[in-house]
Amino acid sequence: MLLFVLLLIVCFGIIYLVLRPTKTETAVQQQLENIQEGRAEQTGRTILREEGYGKNPETAEIVRQLPGALETLRLLQQAGHDWTVVSVMAGSLAAALASAWIASLFLPSILLAIVVGIAAGSGPYIYLLIRREQRFRRCDALLPEAIDLMARGLRAGHALTAVLEMVANEIAEPISTEFRKLHEENALGLPLRDATVNLVNRMPRDDVRFLATAMLLQKETGGNLAAILDKTGMVARERARLRGQLRIYTAQGRVTGWVLCLMPFIMFGLLSTVNWQLEKTLFTEPNGRLLVYVALGLMLLGIIAIRKIIDVKV
Repeated sequence: MLLFVLLLIVCFGIIYLVLRPTKTETAVQQQLENIQEGRAEQTGRTILREEGYGKNPETAEIVRQLPGALETLRLLQQAGHDWTVVSVMAGSLAAALASAWIASLFLPSILLAIVVGIAAGSGPYIYLLIRREQRFRRCDALLPEAIDLMARGLRAGHALTAVLEMVANEIAEPISTEFRKLHEENALGLPLRDATVNLVNRMPRDDVRFLATAMLLQKETGGNLAAILDKTGMVARERARLRGQLRIYTAQGRVTGWVLCLMPFIMFGLLSTVNWQLEKTLFTEPNGRLLVYVALGLMLLGIIAIRKIIDVKV
């Protein structure tokens, strides 16, 4: 029976891999769906783009009312991920419940099982935070080049909208995606102020705020935008240089923080593998559980302290 079930699963897996649509077929189907969505008068559906809460309108409307949904949506936008809020929250909840249930089978304390569930449930959000930070760093590195390109385009006589499209086509990710959204929103009728505010919300970095302020001030008060962008690019490039130097100076502190945070868990795993009875006292005795809670609290305070030391504002 087990062999039959295994063969059945393998056969269905092979059929799925063979019959699944290719990237070209998926792109064509997506384009057809976009065209179908654009027929608002015939289908009664809106031509506005979905905000990203979920693919199902009813489920998206329910999730929209949940606390933390807007923050999750903003995190997804800033991380540049195509997940939906529904998938992130559902995956986080499933991971938390499954991990807490599995941990309750091995840990005698319900509180520790809950802590394990919370840690596992925060996994998708931690991944998005890491991806967002990496995306922000790429943005900081590419933004001076984008500002210089904008200044050269304006000196050559191009309009601001054409310069934005030029940046979207010439600069690498993630600058190209964000400026393409900025240009598309402005081209579709959204005022430049609102489109720029949306850009800042998607990329809440100081250099992007400087660029947005320069563009909006020039639009309202006039002036030589190319000269303003030259100064803005110089400031952004100098800030990028200082950030690189600070990362070098704080490298030892960051490595020390990672070692101090991971070493207790690594040693616990190794000792538990060698002799589980040696570590079992920490979870079966009241004093042992108290020591575990105190250690976790002190470790959290240590992480915050190290973070404050190495996080130097530029």
